[in-house]
Amino acid sequence: MELDGAGLTCAQVHEVAYGTARVTIASVDRARAAWRAAQELTGPVYGQSTGVGANKDVPVSGGGFGLLRSHAGGAGELVEPFRARGMLVVRLNQLLVGGSGVSPGVLPVLASAINDGFTPPVRTYGAIGTGDLTALSTTALCLLGEVAWQGPSGDPPRYALDSRDALPFISSGALTLSDAAIACHRIRTLLSAAVDVAAQSFSAVDASAEPVAVAVQEARPHPGQALVAARLRELLSAETAARVQDPYGYRAFAQVHGAALDALERASRVVETDLNAALENPLIAGGLAWHNGNFHGAPVALALDALRAAITQTAQLSTARLATLMDPGMTGQLPFLAARPGDSGAMILEYVAHDALAELCHLATPVTTGTAVISRGTEDHASFATQAARLCLRTLEPLEIILACERVAATRTHTPTPDHPLDTAITEARHTLH
Repeated sequence: MELDGAGLTCAQVHEVAYGTARVTIASVDRARAAWRAAQELTGPVYGQSTGVGANKDVPVSGGGFGLLRSHAGGAGELVEPFRARGMLVVRLNQLLVGGSGVSPGVLPVLASAINDGFTPPVRTYGAIGTGDLTALSTTALCLLGEVAWQGPSGDPPRYALDSRDALPFISSGALTLSDAAIACHRIRTLLSAAVDVAAQSFSAVDASAEPVAVAVQEARPHPGQALVAARLRELLSAETAARVQDPYGYRAFAQVHGAALDALERASRVVETDLNAALENPLIAGGLAWHNGNFHGAPVALALDALRAAITQTAQLSTARLATLMDPGMTGQLPFLAARPGDSGAMILEYVAHDALAELCHLATPVTTGTAVISRGTEDHASFATQAARLCLRTLEPLEIILACERVAATRTHTPTPDHPLDTAITEARHTLH
């Protein structure tokens, strides 16, 4: 996969993070131009000739390594290697955009770290949506040899960063964006699979396809809704419906699930913009250092809050359809799809699904209603995009479980089976969603 600072996608971040792709660098010309310009700067430059945060007006000299050591202070469990690897590819791509002023010699070293399986020991807590300073400071200290990389036993990646490289290297929310990109990619896979699962439920209860008719959809042309309806028309037969109107889990599926697809598209666009942007403070451009707020994660946090809310709604409809699959009035079978009268059949699927749904509802709580004022009031707002991305990753398991429960039930409308543990069936259904 060739990185050029312009075309990195959520899917590609996922691919590199999970070790199924290697990276190459197209050109370091823009990074080199910014570095040369940074060498010629005069006057105060934040984080290089001054301190950071509330120390922005305090002159310093040669203090870059101290900045790294003071900021490599994360806490909690180490993040999984795939997340740390995703962070490396995001930061490498951003540095290729130019604008940081960091030494271009570090870029091929980062590429080698990714390809050779090395990741920095990044801890969970330490960012609030204004830059992943602890994670990237730890990475910089790994390059300097002061902190040990995680990974194979071979020679670890090393690069003698200059003191002036410190802030330019860490001025990014690369871990947050990696988490967001991986989550968006995997949510896309699950939302696509959810249409197939819903179609199985439509067939199981002879639900009407009238709500997804072309005439209905043209009357309200939301993009996601149109995509869902078109896909369902392909999957459903033209058999006569059993009822004039079905419950919302069927009748409003295209509208609710389509809204989730629209939220995903917006979130993916926002994340991919930042994957290929110079989120540097200061930004080196036109021979000058521009002090700015491009590092702020508000657009990402807002988009991810909306995405978590949207997928919770589509999950709620999945549990609603699951309830109809337990109802003999809808399926024409015994209650709970039991093989014999009085048996519990697939009853427990509702408990499992609603447990997972409760988790999703908690994860949907917006982070953007909060803020933080730190560094003696100098940094007086926080987006919590980091937390929004982390919560998006956590939605994957409960969403997958809910859809798996619906799939197991829909499948069993055709072949009810005697009572036996359903955990294996749920696990197998989860695998089919990928």
